[in-house]
Amino acid sequence: MVTPSPAELAAAPRADVRTAPDGPSGGAGISLRGLRKTFGSAVAVDHVDLDIPAGEFFSMLGPSGSGKTTVLRMIAGFEQPTAGAIHLDGVDVTKTAPFGRDVNTVFQDYALFPHMSVRENVEYGLRVKKVRRAERRERALEALARVRLDHLADRKPGQLSGGQRQRVALARALVNRPRVLLLDEPLGALDLKLRREMQVELKEIQREVGITFIFVTHDQEEALTLSDRIAIFNEGRIQQIATPEELYERPATAFVAGFVGTSNLLEDEQTVALLGHGGTYNLRPERIRLHRSAAAAASPTPHDAEEVAAGGVVREVIYLGSATQTIVDLDAGGSLIVLEQNALGTSDRPATHRGDRVVLTWRRADCVAVAPPTESSPSA
Repeated sequence: MVTPSPAELAAAPRADVRTAPDGPSGGAGISLRGLRKTFGSAVAVDHVDLDIPAGEFFSMLGPSGSGKTTVLRMIAGFEQPTAGAIHLDGVDVTKTAPFGRDVNTVFQDYALFPHMSVRENVEYGLRVKKVRRAERRERALEALARVRLDHLADRKPGQLSGGQRQRVALARALVNRPRVLLLDEPLGALDLKLRREMQVELKEIQREVGITFIFVTHDQEEALTLSDRIAIFNEGRIQQIATPEELYERPATAFVAGFVGTSNLLEDEQTVALLGHGGTYNLRPERIRLHRSAAAAASPTPHDAEEVAAGGVVREVIYLGSATQTIVDLDAGGSLIVLEQNALGTSDRPATHRGDRVVLTWRRADCVAVAPPTESSPSA
């Protein structure tokens, strides 16, 4: 199958599609059932079941090669699934061409026409659809105002910053009034500061237009910032679907715990030594308290019903600006990462150096049981 360029896709006319109503009730629900995609003997997506309600900001998060982008391309119609079905607002669109689906896609490569003005770029899809000049101009300026760029409508893309070009691409997609907007790592080309600013703006725009956003990223902080819910992908399967808070606080598998935020994984002999029983547990670094006093370091409190204590030696201290990360090699074996906020500056507590003996304590309730690395959770 020949895939059109991003610019052609952005401008493609649509057949038999509906205009999304205004307000939060607009948008469409996406339903995937048994979705599978193979390329020769390689399995890119392996039996994905997923429901995305209308109006949700939904993210697909995972490492490179995990299958998230392939799922997005199948929803858009750029790839045909090997097996399974795709429903858009209750209608089976599995075999429908991209221009017949009421969706638009924003790519990491914005693919703006350099010889056209910003307004002409946004209007282009409407011009191909033969929308009257006055209406397409009005809709283009309305879309640009939504992304706060109407004052730059007459500039060329080359006169804009990276963040402004990203917003033009977003306006070009929104001007068609799709029921679903697909975003394929659209912030990946921006620097860190601008990317964080655009995250806030993107979420505000989604709330304003009220349509379904499906966002693909490998940046876990980005997904946590933007999403109502997140699906964690690995090796073509969904490991867990949950809200950002649930994913961070109650990860289902060791993979999810390690991929979403910084994690301490306790397992095997280390779990028995620290907790008094077996199993695999996740312990977040900020839940651990580090005790530097000589008295505490000399006599760690044994683990009890409520709290666990473990002695060790500091291997490394890393200053992160807003926080300090300390890696401690435990007497019981293995190591733990501790994260302390520098709320009052580092002068508010005694300094920690490599080689210092310390005691770590944490609440037993902060150890969350997870499936071991060798097990996979279902994709529901």
